Amino acid sequence: MKSAPAIPRSIWMLGFVSLLMDVSSELIHGLLPVFMVSSLGATAFAVGIVEGIAESTALIVKVFSGALSDYLGKRKFLAVAGYGLGALSKPLFALALSVNWVLAARFMDRIGKGIRGAPRDALIADLAPPEIRGAAYGLRQALDTVGAFVGPLLAIVLMLAWAGDFRTVFWFAVIPGVLAVALLAFGVDEPESAAARRGAANPIRWKTLRELDRAFWFVVVAGAVFTLARFSEAFLILRAQQHGLPDTYAPMVLVVMNLVFALAAYPVGRLADRMSHTFLLGAGLAVLIVADLVLAQSQGLAAVALGVALWGLHMGLTQGLLATMVADTAPAQLRGTAFGLFNLASGVAMLIASALAGLLWDRIGAAATFYAGALFSLAALIMLVMRSRRPSAA
Repeated sequence: MKSAPAIPRSIWMLGFVSLLMDVSSELIHGLLPVFMVSSLGATAFAVGIVEGIAESTALIVKVFSGALSDYLGKRKFLAVAGYGLGALSKPLFALALSVNWVLAARFMDRIGKGIRGAPRDALIADLAPPEIRGAAYGLRQALDTVGAFVGPLLAIVLMLAWAGDFRTVFWFAVIPGVLAVALLAFGVDEPESAAARRGAANPIRWKTLRELDRAFWFVVVAGAVFTLARFSEAFLILRAQQHGLPDTYAPMVLVVMNLVFALAAYPVGRLADRMSHTFLLGAGLAVLIVADLVLAQSQGLAAVALGVALWGLHMGLTQGLLATMVADTAPAQLRGTAFGLFNLASGVAMLIASALAGLLWDRIGAAATFYAGALFSLAALIMLVMRSRRPSAA
């Protein structure tokens, strides 16, 4: 039996770039919901709006950056620009005096994420042979998620060292952000892209979009419904705080979630090269339903920790897999555009989901937020099961 080719060095470098930037971002994000509520007097609805606008902005901007990377035939330049903007946004959090200031900082940070995301994901598809594409996306996601739990751990250490001074801790996020940009600029080699071989053409045309078939559009719809069911992780932090978790230890919520996420991402990526994508997505949705129910009914921190761990497992089962499905269902010359469209739909869903989660939290209670998430997850699972019964389903 012929062994699979090794994952290229540049994909490993992209993984470490993601790791460093996630250390920078999650160092801040693990404390930000508590900082907004405790120091700036924000409501849960305000937190939901800030998170929804920020995350949806990142996803929506990807449609333009992805299309632009196909048009130019260059992906690395856009990725460097996006990571650079993210690094530049970090000092604004330390200087924030109001919720609006936090919104501006998050907006800038997420625009950077939006600029870099689709070109980076398309660059991985350009670099990875098809037979190891699932493993390549799983590896990048796993390294990204390592950063996503190292960042919150570092936030706890710094909060203890600086006696709970949020602003001083936020300044430390600048260092890994700058390192991420440097590693991408000097450590990643870009191959001749499919877009460059195709020749420059405007990718956002109806004729061009018709090259994306029904299999791709199903992935887009599935990603949007999944995102609607999975609102911002800020509400996981607020749920733990509600049950008595001190502000200094608030990032432990993201540590638990991302530790499970990191452990699951790469093995699931390998499984995605061998198993039905539909089955793995269904398993992820089932886990999310259980996570929401546990969080809705939680009476203490132990139950919250279990719900958060299950949430991380759901992420590991679905996030890298969805990227693999986009890459597999899109033509090579339109991968950037495909990732952009996928994230455009998910971005709209994220804005709706986070705003609704915050509104339910303030008007009815925290449990209602998680019960609503379970209902959306169940609807998505039913949709997936109905499609899987068709003869053409994957």
